[in-house]
Amino acid sequence: MIRLLVADDEPLLRTAFRMVFDAEPGMEVAGEAGDGEQAVRLARQLRPDVVLMDVRMGGLDGIEATRRIVRDSPRSRVLILTTFDLDEYAFAGLNAGASGFLPKNTRPQDLLNAIRHVAAGEAALSPRVTRRVLDTFAPHMRPGPAGRERRLALLTSREYEVLVHVARGLSNAEVAAALHLAEATVKAYLSRVLNKLGLRDRTQAVVFAYENGVARPAS
Repeated sequence: MIRLLVADDEPLLRTAFRMVFDAEPGMEVAGEAGDGEQAVRLARQLRPDVVLMDVRMGGLDGIEATRRIVRDSPRSRVLILTTFDLDEYAFAGLNAGASGFLPKNTRPQDLLNAIRHVAAGEAALSPRVTRRVLDTFAPHMRPGPAGRERRLALLTSREYEVLVHVARGLSNAEVAAALHLAEATVKAYLSRVLNKLGLRDRTQAVVFAYENGVARPAS
C-alpha cells in the first residue's frame, strides 16, 4: 500500500486527488495539508511514502517544505506539481531534493504511474526531461555545499563514467550500450554511485553532476 500526503492550498483540488487516489488499488491518502508548514508537520507524523507537493502556497512554500521533508523525513519522497511543464519551480524542487516533477495538467493515469515510480525509489521524469530542466536553469545554479565535490574522488573510474552518461540524460539501457556493459551492471554501478555520494535517486545524481562540473549545459 502506497500512503500519500497531498499538499495543496486548493481544497477542491485536494478533494479531487483524494477521490482519484482512494479509488486506486494499492494507494491511500494518509493526510492532506493546506500549506507547507502543515505538510512538513504531517510528513513527520504520518511518514507517507510519497508527498504530492504544490509549490505555490501561502506561508511556507512547497520548495522549502520539500527541503525540510527530505531532511527530516527521509522515508518520504516528494513529487512536485508545477503549473507549467518547465519553470523555475521544477528546477528548484529538484534542487531541494524532490524525486521528480509533473505539470498539474498531467493525465490521471500518468500521475498514478509517477507516484508508483517515486514510491519505488525511481525518478518521476525521464532522464532527458531532467537534463532539459537543468540545461535551462544551470546558469543560475549555485555551487553545492563545500566538500561535496571531494566525494567524487570516492568513485572508481567506471562509476564516474556511469555518472557522466547519466548526467547527459541517457537511460540505463543507453548507458549500457555506450559503455558495452549489461544493463543490470549499469544499475549496480549507479546504485554504488548513489550510495557513495549520499544521493537519493538518479535525478539527484544529475543535479549533483551539474553542481560539481561533471555535466555542463547544452550549447
